[in-house]
Amino acid sequence: MPNAYVSGTGYYVPERIVTNDDLAREYGIDTNHEWIVKRTGIEARRYAPEGVGTADLAVHAAEMAIKNAGIDKHDLDMIVFATLSPEHCFPGSGVYLQQKLGLCDGPNAKFIPALDVRNQCSGFLYALSTATSMIKSGAVKHVLVVGAETHSAALDLSTRGRTVSSLFGDGAGAVVLSATEEDRGIRRWKLGADGRYADTLAQRIWDIRKRPFIPVDENGIGQVQPEMMFAQMDGKT
Repeated sequence: MPNAYVSGTGYYVPERIVTNDDLAREYGIDTNHEWIVKRTGIEARRYAPEGVGTADLAVHAAEMAIKNAGIDKHDLDMIVFATLSPEHCFPGSGVYLQQKLGLCDGPNAKFIPALDVRNQCSGFLYALSTATSMIKSGAVKHVLVVGAETHSAALDLSTRGRTVSSLFGDGAGAVVLSATEEDRGIRRWKLGADGRYADTLAQRIWDIRKRPFIPVDENGIGQVQPEMMFAQMDGKT
């Protein structure tokens, strides 16, 4: 059985830096640098500009990881993309990344599987374990694993939402996970979840239990409460 090891890493962050003081100065949030640092340790975050999506951030990180792994992009056998801020609900960001990497173009086009993982903050670990299992099965040799977010597009940048908005920004990280017969690499993992607290941190704009899932008025125009657009956290989760 082959082992899986990290053969290359990459990252990308947008140029714009938003400091804690910027949150107060530019958005009018009732907060300050000391308040945020004391509670989170965070001093600044990055925001992507309008028009830039999650796969746009990921392609830079992916290209760096592929280069550092010493392989060609066409050597990839699979993409596992962890994100909770995809371009659309579907398709996932993985296929957009596949397209942006140029894997679907030209005579060497390679239509490898591209899988999205939606598991919030733990998503990259779930993606990494999935890729490891695929390699250990012998089905693939090189898997691109990506974790990327554009949270700034859906943050409540008001005092009401400061508990969440002070935490998150935009960026991407990637690894190439490769097969080896050597005695090294990822040994094991332990994952878990506690569904009792599933609603403690959630974004509720998409509720498929409702008919229609987005309320509309008599003219067929969607009516969404502003707070439903943003991630909502119950206290100091």
